[in-house]
Amino acid sequence: TEFPTDALTAQTLADVLRPLPSRAYSIASSLLAHPEEVHLTVGAVRYEAFGRQKHGVCSSFLADRVAVGDTARVYVQQNEYFRLPASGDTDIIMIGAGTGIAPFRAFVEERVELGATGRNWLLFGNPHFTTDFLYQAEWQQHLKRGSLAKLDVAFSRDQAQKIYVQDRLLENSRDVFGWLENGAQLYVCGDKTRLGGAVQTALTQVVQKEAGLSVEEATAYVKNLRKQRRYLEDVY
Repeated sequence: TEFPTDALTAQTLADVLRPLPSRAYSIASSLLAHPEEVHLTVGAVRYEAFGRQKHGVCSSFLADRVAVGDTARVYVQQNEYFRLPASGDTDIIMIGAGTGIAPFRAFVEERVELGATGRNWLLFGNPHFTTDFLYQAEWQQHLKRGSLAKLDVAFSRDQAQKIYVQDRLLENSRDVFGWLENGAQLYVCGDKTRLGGAVQTALTQVVQKEAGLSVEEATAYVKNLRKQRRYLEDVY
């Protein structure tokens, strides 16, 4: 056998096992829009390793094993940092990849319910348009109603040359810088390794180009956005 068990006792097994950590998911719905519900955006983790199919403990539980009417133990962990602007007049730029779109669905729903007048701009990326455009119909409705001022998408695997949200950021550099100069807050949600650093690099390039600054000056500009809490991340 791959893992011999002849010398394994119950105590030995218990000693090497570590407690399962809790899994955190961004809430994908507004309490004002859905008073009795909490929506989650769950990407089921499934992969093969050592010739066996592996499944994410929590994601596969939610995706495959919880039926309507079942209960699950949850808790709410408040994020005092990644929040909407205090003023409904403030514009927001939301950059999300994959399930990182979750908090932005909640943000737009909340702004609609509050009657916020600030503009909402979503930049979203995922591999494929046909299977991965999460909440597509809702975003299209928001565009039609004006609750989403601008929507830019990047589906990386739908063409020979891969396109990511940071590329859309660069393509829209004039608008991005204009919104920031007008006081917009910028939010990023998604994979820390692949998204967080790439967006920061692209944003620095945007500022350098549109403001005519040196790399050092543009870096300082972006750093100041963070200091002012106008560049906020929820990366994992």
